[in-house]
Amino acid sequence: MFYMDGQILLFIQEHLRNAVCDVFFKNITHLGDAGIFWILLTVVLLCFRQTRKAGIYSACALVLSLIVNNIILKNLVGRIRPYELVEGLQCIVGPAHDASFPSGHTGASFASSVAIYRQIPKKFAVFFIVLASLIALSRLYVGIHYPTDVLGGLVTGIGIGLFVNVVGERVRVMKQA
Repeated sequence: MFYMDGQILLFIQEHLRNAVCDVFFKNITHLGDAGIFWILLTVVLLCFRQTRKAGIYSACALVLSLIVNNIILKNLVGRIRPYELVEGLQCIVGPAHDASFPSGHTGASFASSVAIYRQIPKKFAVFFIVLASLIALSRLYVGIHYPTDVLGGLVTGIGIGLFVNVVGERVRVMKQA
């Protein structure tokens, strides 16, 4: 699997990278730095009564993503970043200081966007899912994560987002009873 992961990254580097996409994907990837976009979105959602539930769901999802992905899994797996191991791969953003698996950017992006998906109008919800997808793809494009890191973040993020929705709805039903 490691060999295939590296070959996919080298393919992206050799055949897809170009000046325009470099700028685009660097900017997209930085939206996920420290979860800043998703944290700011959560704060905005919390400010308005009609979106407060979505803000609460997003906040819960982001905290769970931090715990599961960045505190537990990254330390448990301890995977070395691809630009340190894959011969010829060049990372086009600054080096990361934590483990590679899973992608925290991807996990947080999908945890938040899936958590709020059913709580906000669909045109906005779809935009946030697309943005989460672009952030995930950007992690491959810039060479900072293996495809399996991104897949791991995708799985945990979606799982956390769905979990927050299920628990949130159960709490709502219990309050009504």
